[in-house]
Amino acid sequence: MITSRLTTKAQTTIPQPVRNALQLKEGDEIAYAIEGDHVVIRKAKPTLPTDDPFATFSEWDGEADRKAYGGL
Repeated sequence: MITSRLTTKAQTTIPQPVRNALQLKEGDEIAYAIEGDHVVIRKAKPTLPTDDPFATFSEWDGEADRKAYGGL
């Protein structure tokens, strides 16, 4: 079993084997699910950037569109 210690500020380091297994890197978000007396830790799915109002318009994300509008 892999363990880590909780600090006085309720922080811990995610052990290297866990980071490797979840392919975690700096900046990644982690999702926790409480299931009875267990907690499941997962790599969170990336969210769309909120500062790009057109991020959800994938139909405008073709090569021709990038070429035509890339410099705007």
